Amino acid sequence: MHSAIEAESLVKTYPKDVRALDGVTFAVERGTVFGLLGPNGAGKSTTVKILTTLTVPDEGRASVAGLDVLREPDAVRRTIGVVGQKLGIDGEATGRENLVLQGDLFGMPRRDLRARADELLERFGLADVAGRLARTYSGGMQRKLDVAAGLINRPQVLFLDEPTTGLDPEARAEMWTEIERLAADEGVTVLLTTHYLDEADRLASQLAIVDRGRVVAAGTPDELKSELKGDALVVELDGHVDIALGAIAAVPGVGEPSVDGRTLRARAHEGARAVPAVLNALESAGVAVVSATVARPSLDDVYLRHAGRAFGEADREEVAA
Repeated sequence: MHSAIEAESLVKTYPKDVRALDGVTFAVERGTVFGLLGPNGAGKSTTVKILTTLTVPDEGRASVAGLDVLREPDAVRRTIGVVGQKLGIDGEATGRENLVLQGDLFGMPRRDLRARADELLERFGLADVAGRLARTYSGGMQRKLDVAAGLINRPQVLFLDEPTTGLDPEARAEMWTEIERLAADEGVTVLLTTHYLDEADRLASQLAIVDRGRVVAAGTPDELKSELKGDALVVELDGHVDIALGAIAAVPGVGEPSVDGRTLRARAHEGARAVPAVLNALESAGVAVVSATVARPSLDDVYLRHAGRAFGEADREEVAA
Protein backbone atom coordinates (compact mmCIF):
# COMPACT_ATOMS: atom_id res chain seq x y z
CA MET A 1 0.00 0.00 0.00
CA HIS A 2 1.25 3.45 -0.90
CA SER A 3 1.70 6.01 1.82
CA ALA A 4 -0.72 8.92 1.55
CA ILE A 5 2.23 11.24 0.96
CA GLU A 6 5.79 10.44 -0.01
CA ALA A 7 8.59 12.98 -0.38
CA GLU A 8 12.03 11.77 -1.38
CA SER A 9 15.19 13.89 -1.50
CA LEU A 10 13.38 17.12 -2.44
CA VAL A 11 15.68 19.99 -3.40
CA LYS A 12 14.53 23.49 -4.28
CA THR A 13 16.72 26.54 -4.84
CA TYR A 14 15.45 30.06 -5.37
CA PRO A 15 17.31 33.03 -6.94
CA LYS A 16 20.44 34.27 -5.17
CA ASP A 17 21.26 30.66 -4.25
CA VAL A 18 18.60 30.49 -1.54
CA ARG A 19 18.34 26.74 -0.89
CA ALA A 20 14.82 26.36 0.49
CA LEU A 21 14.93 22.55 0.48
CA ASP A 22 18.08 20.47 0.78
CA GLY A 23 17.04 16.83 0.49
CA VAL A 24 13.73 16.68 2.38
CA THR A 25 12.45 13.11 2.79
CA PHE A 26 9.45 11.79 4.73
CA ALA A 27 6.35 9.59 4.35
CA VAL A 28 2.85 10.04 5.77
CA GLU A 29 0.56 7.15 6.71
CA ARG A 30 -3.03 7.23 5.48
CA GLY A 31 -5.66 8.62 7.85
CA THR A 32 -3.20 10.34 10.18
CA VAL A 33 -2.23 13.89 11.10
CA PHE A 34 1.39 14.50 10.12
CA GLY A 35 3.14 17.55 11.47
CA LEU A 36 5.79 19.41 9.49
CA LEU A 37 7.34 21.47 12.24
CA GLY A 38 9.88 24.23 11.85
CA PRO A 39 10.51 27.96 12.27
CA ASN A 40 9.56 30.51 9.65
CA GLY A 41 11.74 30.03 6.57
CA ALA A 42 12.62 26.40 7.36
CA GLY A 43 11.15 25.10 4.09
CA LYS A 44 7.68 24.00 5.20
CA SER A 45 5.68 26.09 2.74
CA THR A 46 7.98 25.20 -0.16
CA THR A 47 7.43 21.52 0.61
CA VAL A 48 3.67 22.04 0.57
CA LYS A 49 3.86 23.92 -2.73
CA ILE A 50 5.64 20.96 -4.32
CA LEU A 51 3.20 18.41 -2.91
CA THR A 52 0.21 20.47 -4.07
CA THR A 53 1.68 20.98 -7.59
CA LEU A 54 2.17 24.74 -7.17
CA THR A 55 5.88 24.46 -7.88
CA VAL A 56 8.32 21.77 -9.02
CA PRO A 57 11.46 20.57 -7.24
CA ASP A 58 14.90 20.92 -8.76
CA GLU A 59 15.61 17.37 -7.64
CA GLY A 60 13.76 14.52 -5.96
CA ARG A 61 10.30 13.00 -6.32
CA ALA A 62 6.99 13.15 -4.49
CA SER A 63 3.59 11.47 -4.59
CA VAL A 64 0.21 12.17 -3.03
CA ALA A 65 -2.46 9.46 -2.73
CA GLY A 66 -0.27 7.27 -4.92
CA LEU A 67 -0.12 9.90 -7.69
CA ASP A 68 3.16 11.38 -8.90
CA VAL A 69 2.99 15.16 -8.43
CA LEU A 70 5.11 15.80 -11.53
CA ARG A 71 3.57 13.29 -13.93
CA GLU A 72 -0.05 13.46 -12.73
CA PRO A 73 -0.62 17.00 -11.39
CA ASP A 74 -4.26 17.27 -12.50
CA ALA A 75 -5.17 14.01 -10.78
CA VAL A 76 -3.37 15.18 -7.62
CA ARG A 77 -5.35 18.43 -7.58
CA ARG A 78 -8.66 16.55 -7.77
CA THR A 79 -7.62 14.39 -4.81
CA ILE A 80 -6.46 17.04 -2.36
CA GLY A 81 -7.71 19.98 -0.38
CA VAL A 82 -5.46 22.94 0.39
CA VAL A 83 -5.77 25.62 3.06
CA GLY A 84 -2.95 28.15 2.73
CA GLN A 85 -1.45 30.56 5.21
CA LYS A 86 -3.46 33.41 3.72
CA LEU A 87 -7.24 33.21 3.60
CA GLY A 88 -8.53 31.94 0.27
CA ILE A 89 -12.14 33.02 0.73
CA ASP A 90 -13.92 35.92 -0.99
CA GLY A 91 -14.97 38.49 1.57
CA GLU A 92 -17.60 39.91 -0.76
CA ALA A 93 -19.37 36.53 -1.08
CA THR A 94 -21.47 34.85 1.58
CA GLY A 95 -20.27 31.80 3.45
CA ARG A 96 -22.46 29.50 1.36
CA GLU A 97 -21.45 31.22 -1.89
CA ASN A 98 -17.78 30.66 -1.06
CA LEU A 99 -18.32 26.93 -0.67
CA VAL A 100 -20.46 26.62 -3.80
CA LEU A 101 -17.87 28.51 -5.86
CA GLN A 102 -15.13 26.20 -4.62
CA GLY A 103 -17.24 23.15 -5.49
CA ASP A 104 -17.95 24.54 -8.96
CA LEU A 105 -14.22 24.68 -9.59
CA PHE A 106 -14.10 20.93 -8.98
CA GLY A 107 -17.06 20.36 -11.29
CA MET A 108 -19.26 18.94 -8.54
CA PRO A 109 -22.91 18.30 -9.49
CA ARG A 110 -25.01 21.16 -8.16
CA ARG A 111 -27.35 18.98 -6.07
CA ASP A 112 -24.46 17.20 -4.38
CA LEU A 113 -22.67 20.50 -3.95
CA ARG A 114 -25.55 22.18 -2.13
CA ALA A 115 -25.86 19.22 0.24
CA ARG A 116 -22.12 19.17 0.87
CA ALA A 117 -22.03 22.93 1.53
CA ASP A 118 -24.87 22.66 4.05
CA GLU A 119 -23.11 19.73 5.75
CA LEU A 120 -19.86 21.68 6.13
CA LEU A 121 -21.56 24.87 7.28
CA GLU A 122 -23.31 22.87 9.98
CA ARG A 123 -20.14 21.04 11.00
CA PHE A 124 -18.14 24.23 11.44
CA GLY A 125 -20.90 26.08 13.28
CA LEU A 126 -21.48 28.50 10.39
CA ALA A 127 -25.02 27.50 9.35
CA ASP A 128 -26.61 30.49 11.12
CA VAL A 129 -24.31 32.95 9.33
CA ALA A 130 -24.17 31.19 5.95
CA GLY A 131 -26.03 34.07 4.27
CA ARG A 132 -23.73 36.79 5.62
CA LEU A 133 -20.80 38.22 3.68
CA ALA A 134 -17.58 36.50 4.72
CA ARG A 135 -15.91 39.85 5.44
CA THR A 136 -18.30 40.30 8.37
CA TYR A 137 -17.07 37.08 10.02
CA SER A 138 -14.62 37.05 12.91
CA GLY A 139 -11.09 35.83 12.22
CA GLY A 140 -11.88 32.41 13.66
CA MET A 141 -15.06 32.09 11.59
CA GLN A 142 -13.22 33.06 8.41
CA ARG A 143 -10.59 30.41 9.10
CA LYS A 144 -13.28 27.79 9.64
CA LEU A 145 -14.88 28.75 6.32
CA ASP A 146 -11.47 28.50 4.67
CA VAL A 147 -11.01 24.95 5.99
CA ALA A 148 -14.55 24.05 4.95
CA ALA A 149 -13.75 25.21 1.42
CA GLY A 150 -10.70 22.95 1.44
CA LEU A 151 -12.96 20.01 2.30
CA ILE A 152 -15.74 20.67 -0.23
CA ASN A 153 -14.49 18.03 -2.71
CA ARG A 154 -14.09 15.32 -0.02
CA PRO A 155 -10.30 15.17 -0.42
CA GLN A 156 -8.25 12.13 0.51
CA VAL A 157 -5.43 14.41 1.66
CA LEU A 158 -5.82 17.84 3.25
CA PHE A 159 -2.92 20.29 3.44
CA LEU A 160 -3.15 22.83 6.25
CA ASP A 161 -0.40 25.45 6.07
CA GLU A 162 -0.17 27.26 9.43
CA PRO A 163 -3.96 27.02 9.93
CA THR A 164 -4.14 28.61 13.38
CA THR A 165 -1.81 31.57 12.91
CA GLY A 166 -3.48 34.70 14.24
CA LEU A 167 -6.36 32.89 15.95
CA ASP A 168 -7.31 33.54 19.55
CA PRO A 169 -6.94 30.64 22.03
CA GLU A 170 -10.61 29.62 21.83
CA ALA A 171 -10.60 29.55 18.02
CA ARG A 172 -7.33 27.61 18.04
CA ALA A 173 -8.78 24.99 20.36
CA GLU A 174 -11.87 24.62 18.15
CA MET A 175 -9.67 24.18 15.07
CA TRP A 176 -7.56 21.55 16.85
CA THR A 177 -10.70 19.56 17.69
CA GLU A 178 -11.87 19.64 14.08
CA ILE A 179 -8.47 18.56 12.72
CA GLU A 180 -8.39 15.62 15.13
CA ARG A 181 -11.90 14.61 14.09
CA LEU A 182 -11.09 14.69 10.38
CA ALA A 183 -8.40 12.05 10.76
CA ALA A 184 -10.04 9.94 13.46
CA ASP A 185 -13.63 9.86 12.16
CA GLU A 186 -13.34 10.41 8.42
CA GLY A 187 -9.98 8.92 7.54
CA VAL A 188 -8.68 12.11 5.94
CA THR A 189 -4.90 12.35 5.85
CA VAL A 190 -3.84 15.76 7.15
CA LEU A 191 -0.45 17.34 6.56
CA LEU A 192 -0.16 20.19 9.03
CA THR A 193 2.63 22.74 8.86
CA THR A 194 3.14 24.75 12.00
CA HIS A 195 5.72 26.60 14.04
CA TYR A 196 3.68 26.13 17.22
CA LEU A 197 5.34 23.39 19.25
CA ASP A 198 2.26 22.71 21.37
CA GLU A 199 0.15 22.33 18.25
CA ALA A 200 2.43 19.69 16.77
CA ASP A 201 2.66 17.88 20.10
CA ARG A 202 -1.14 17.80 20.49
CA LEU A 203 -2.22 16.94 16.94
CA ALA A 204 0.48 15.01 15.11
CA SER A 205 0.78 11.24 15.42
CA GLN A 206 4.01 11.56 13.41
CA LEU A 207 6.10 14.60 12.68
CA ALA A 208 9.21 15.78 10.91
CA ILE A 209 11.22 18.69 12.27
CA VAL A 210 12.64 20.83 9.47
CA ASP A 211 15.49 23.29 9.84
CA ARG A 212 17.23 25.17 7.02
CA GLY A 213 15.67 22.96 4.38
CA ARG A 214 16.49 19.61 5.97
CA VAL A 215 14.61 17.11 8.10
CA VAL A 216 16.65 17.03 11.29
CA ALA A 217 14.40 14.63 13.25
CA ALA A 218 11.33 12.48 12.60
CA GLY A 219 9.05 10.19 14.60
CA THR A 220 6.16 10.43 17.02
CA PRO A 221 6.28 13.32 19.51
CA ASP A 222 6.71 10.85 22.38
CA GLU A 223 9.51 8.96 20.59
CA LEU A 224 11.41 12.14 19.91
CA LYS A 225 11.03 13.41 23.47
CA SER A 226 11.96 10.03 24.97
CA GLU A 227 15.33 10.18 23.17
CA LEU A 228 16.26 12.96 25.57
CA LYS A 229 17.31 11.53 28.89
CA GLY A 230 16.62 13.46 32.05
CA ASP A 231 14.95 16.82 32.59
CA ALA A 232 15.25 20.16 30.87
CA LEU A 233 16.79 22.85 33.06
CA VAL A 234 16.16 26.48 32.05
CA VAL A 235 17.85 29.35 33.88
CA GLU A 236 17.19 33.03 33.15
CA LEU A 237 20.34 35.06 33.83
CA ASP A 238 21.06 38.68 34.55
CA GLY A 239 24.13 38.87 32.31
CA HIS A 240 27.56 37.12 32.47
CA VAL A 241 26.43 34.38 30.10
CA ASP A 242 29.92 33.16 29.19
CA ILE A 243 30.89 32.79 32.82
CA ALA A 244 27.66 30.90 33.47
CA LEU A 245 28.43 28.33 30.78
CA GLY A 246 31.74 27.52 32.38
CA ALA A 247 30.25 27.35 35.86
CA ILE A 248 27.41 25.01 34.97
CA ALA A 249 29.67 22.69 32.97
CA ALA A 250 31.40 21.71 36.23
CA VAL A 251 28.18 20.63 37.98
CA PRO A 252 27.90 16.79 38.19
CA GLY A 253 24.93 15.29 36.38
CA VAL A 254 24.34 18.38 34.24
CA GLY A 255 25.23 18.44 30.54
CA GLU A 256 24.47 19.83 27.10
CA PRO A 257 24.58 23.50 28.18
CA SER A 258 23.61 26.12 25.59
CA VAL A 259 22.68 29.78 25.59
CA ASP A 260 19.91 31.73 23.84
CA GLY A 261 20.26 35.40 24.76
CA ARG A 262 20.18 35.41 28.56
CA THR A 263 18.56 31.99 28.77
CA LEU A 264 20.81 29.12 29.80
CA ARG A 265 19.57 25.62 28.97
CA ALA A 266 20.96 22.27 30.06
CA ARG A 267 19.92 18.68 30.72
CA ALA A 268 20.01 17.08 34.14
CA HIS A 269 19.47 13.45 35.12
CA GLU A 270 17.49 14.52 38.19
CA GLY A 271 16.47 18.09 37.52
CA ALA A 272 14.96 18.95 40.90
CA ARG A 273 18.07 17.75 42.73
CA ALA A 274 20.38 19.49 40.28
CA VAL A 275 18.86 22.95 40.72
CA PRO A 276 20.49 23.79 44.10
CA ALA A 277 23.91 22.72 42.80
CA VAL A 278 23.45 24.78 39.64
CA LEU A 279 22.36 27.86 41.59
CA ASN A 280 25.31 27.49 43.99
CA ALA A 281 27.74 27.18 41.09
CA LEU A 282 26.36 30.28 39.39
CA GLU A 283 26.37 32.26 42.64
CA SER A 284 29.98 31.26 43.30
CA ALA A 285 30.87 32.47 39.82
CA GLY A 286 29.22 35.82 40.48
CA VAL A 287 26.31 35.25 38.06
CA ALA A 288 22.92 36.62 39.10
CA VAL A 289 19.94 34.34 38.42
CA VAL A 290 16.49 35.72 37.64
CA SER A 291 14.66 32.37 37.61
CA ALA A 292 15.21 28.64 37.24
CA THR A 293 12.74 26.01 36.07
CA VAL A 294 12.75 22.25 35.53
CA ALA A 295 10.51 20.41 33.07
CA ARG A 296 10.16 17.11 31.29
CA PRO A 297 11.59 17.05 27.74
CA SER A 298 9.60 19.04 25.17
CA LEU A 299 9.68 19.38 21.39
CA ASP A 300 11.70 22.55 21.91
CA ASP A 301 14.35 20.42 23.59
CA VAL A 302 14.20 17.97 20.67
CA TYR A 303 14.68 20.83 18.23
CA LEU A 304 17.58 22.18 20.27
CA ARG A 305 19.25 18.76 20.27
CA HIS A 306 18.97 18.23 16.51
CA ALA A 307 19.26 21.78 15.15
CA GLY A 308 21.81 23.12 17.61
CA ARG A 309 19.67 26.11 18.61
CA ALA A 310 16.43 26.75 20.42
CA PHE A 311 13.24 26.93 18.35
CA GLY A 312 12.50 30.54 19.33
CA GLU A 313 16.03 31.57 18.41
CA ALA A 314 15.63 29.99 14.97
CA ASP A 315 12.29 31.75 14.45
CA ARG A 316 13.82 35.12 15.34
CA GLU A 317 16.76 34.53 12.99
CA GLU A 318 14.39 33.91 10.07
CA VAL A 319 12.27 36.96 10.86
CA ALA A 320 15.38 39.14 11.07
CA ALA A 321 16.62 37.77 7.74
